[in-house]
Amino acid sequence: MKKSIIKKLFIKLSKFLGYEIIDQSDFSSPTLNKELSEELSIINEKSIVLPLGEVKITKKVNSVLIVFRTNTDVEIWDQNKKRLFEEPKIEYSIRALKSLIKSINYSKRKYTNIKFKIIIVDDKSKEENLDKFKKLIDRSGLDVSITHLNHSKYKDTIKQQKNDQTFSNLASLLQSFELGKENGEDLIFFVEDDYLHFEPMMEEMIASYERIASQVNREIFMCPADYPYLYMNNKKTNILIGNKRHWRTINQTLCTFMTTKFLLDKYWSNFVNTCLDRNDPFEKFLNEIYTEEFCISPLKSLSLHITNVNSSYGLSPFINYKKLWDENES
Repeated sequence: MKKSIIKKLFIKLSKFLGYEIIDQSDFSSPTLNKELSEELSIINEKSIVLPLGEVKITKKVNSVLIVFRTNTDVEIWDQNKKRLFEEPKIEYSIRALKSLIKSINYSKRKYTNIKFKIIIVDDKSKEENLDKFKKLIDRSGLDVSITHLNHSKYKDTIKQQKNDQTFSNLASLLQSFELGKENGEDLIFFVEDDYLHFEPMMEEMIASYERIASQVNREIFMCPADYPYLYMNNKKTNILIGNKRHWRTINQTLCTFMTTKFLLDKYWSNFVNTCLDRNDPFEKFLNEIYTEEFCISPLKSLSLHITNVNSSYGLSPFINYKKLWDENES
């Protein structure tokens, strides 16, 4: 009886002081009133990973802007190869949007106070393809808008290119960055229309951002895909613990990544220079940022870049590609 009273007082004192207690005898946390197999972290407050303990959240997320770039006609930009499954491009765009919506809604069920907004930057899609987008949007329950790529706006800004596809890709990217700068609040996710996302993607990105950015005490870049090219050299990397998986530091990304309004503003010239000409590599000025700032990608992948099966920038290892593809059938 005496031990029980002392234990209750100790639990109350610990909660008052902001500490969490682990009772390994019954695999529970009496201060959190949860089993240890349950979700222990509290978004915007603390991240708890056994057995590493607690990280106080200082980099809080209240809003996420997603800028989704789409071209439903170009099969693979700058290439003549076909994608995995060899379907028309609209099929990849629709499944990509569907998987993104599913991931956001999955996150919203857990993080009810975080606001999500999607802006679709569309490059000359046919009306029948836009109708397919609109049907998905209407069923999503999300704040989604479609804006059309303004080619003429960038005619005198972007250098003359060898073909219209290259110009359109650069213009679409620049318009997306500008929309992020104008509308972004906390996190901004720039995403292309040939990525399929696992349902926990958005939840893991947000919660891992809070944990890791709070640990290193700086804002960061995050790539949702675990690209095969990352394993084709002997470059050193650091492994970090996120919300429910490991993350690794990287020094290159493609044009699908998440960052913050602060970093977008800080490196605005790099973002703009990425779009003014066809650089070699294309992401040259983005990669320059990662020599100064943290950039991380997940182990294993949260998103799948569906390119040609032999592309070093495409299919992530150890993923059931067919299953993910079928789950997002339009």
